[in-house]
Amino acid sequence: MKITSLLSIILITVSSCFAVNAPTSTAEPISHEIWNGLLKKYVDNKGFVDYAGFKKDQTELKKYLDLVENNAPGDKWSKDEKLAYWINAYNAFTVQLILDNTKNKITSIKDIGSKVKIPFVNTPWDVKFINIGGKKMDLNNIEHGIIRKDFSEPRIHFALVCAAKSCPPLRNEAYIASKLDKQLDDQGTDFLNDAYKNKVTEKEAKLSNLFKWYGGDFKGKMTVLDWVNKYSKVQANKDATISYLNYSWDLNGKY
Repeated sequence: MKITSLLSIILITVSSCFAVNAPTSTAEPISHEIWNGLLKKYVDNKGFVDYAGFKKDQTELKKYLDLVENNAPGDKWSKDEKLAYWINAYNAFTVQLILDNTKNKITSIKDIGSKVKIPFVNTPWDVKFINIGGKKMDLNNIEHGIIRKDFSEPRIHFALVCAAKSCPPLRNEAYIASKLDKQLDDQGTDFLNDAYKNKVTEKEAKLSNLFKWYGGDFKGKMTVLDWVNKYSKVQANKDATISYLNYSWDLNGKY
C-alpha cells in the first residue's frame, strides 16, 4: 500500500485519536496585531517565509505566543473568534518549531526529530512544545483534536500551513473574526490557482494531496470538483478526471 493511501486511511479516524478538550479561560478575545505585524514583515505575497527575519524578531514572536498560551478561547467567544485564534496559533507555533530547529540545517519540517518516524507518534507534529491553558499540546492536537473536531469548516485546509512548499501559502496577515469568511475564500482562490499546487483544465484536475488526505472533510460539504470550481479560474467539467500531484515537503522559505 502506498504511504499516501495509508495516510489517508489514518486521517479518517485521526481526529478522534487526537481529540482533546479544547482549553478554555475567562479571557476576552485577544488581539492578533503582533502576529499580523510579523507576517507583513516576513512573509511575501506568495507565502514565502523569511525565517531569518522571524529569528531576529524572536522577542516579538514570543510575545504573541505567550499571549496565545495565556488566553485560551472562552465560552463567550464567537465561533469565528475561536477559529481565527486556533488557525493563527497553529501557523505561529509552526514557525516557532522551524526556528527551534534551524541550527540543525533542516531543509524540511520532516527533518525534525527522529529519522524513523511513526505517523501521529513521533513526527514533528507530535512534539509537545505548546502549553495553552496549562495543557501540553502539539500541532496535531490543534489541527486534528480541536479544529477538525470542533469546527465543520473544510476551508481550514487552505489556511493551516505546515511549512512546506506544497502547503497553501502562509497568509501575510493574521486571521481575524470580522474577516475570516473572506480570508478563507481568498486562501481557496490563491491555493487552487497556484499551478505548482493544483493544475486544473476542463478535462482534468491534478490536485494537491490535501484533497485526498482530507477528502472526508471536503466531501461532507460538496464534491471535490465542486470545491475546485468554486475557486479555480478554469472550470473543470463534471466528468473531469481527478489525479493528485506529488507533495513537496521542502521548506516554504529560507533561514
